[in-house]
Amino acid sequence: MRIPIKSLTCAALLLGGHVTTALAAGDSVAGKAMAQRWCSSCHLVAPEQETTTTEAPAFATIAGRHPRSIEALAAFLADPHPPMPQMSLTRQEISDLLAYISSLK
Repeated sequence: MRIPIKSLTCAALLLGGHVTTALAAGDSVAGKAMAQRWCSSCHLVAPEQETTTTEAPAFATIAGRHPRSIEALAAFLADPHPPMPQMSLTRQEISDLLAYISSLK
């Protein structure tokens, strides 16, 4: 089931800090595996990764942004748009990926 980006953005704003708690429920190990499989061609996803093919931000850079940026990323991943590929991630996959990104702080 796909949730419209506007709905996720509104929910993130209404829930405030509770969204961060919900993201913590993700599995960072599964998120890292997913990132290495799907994201590493464009992003540096792990400290041990040395190169990528684009200038997309490194996951460590994303992790260092304001916590609201990570929450907004949940909405972005639910309804990606170019240059991101259409991946149709489930809510659990998004939660796992965000848990991994957050672990890089």
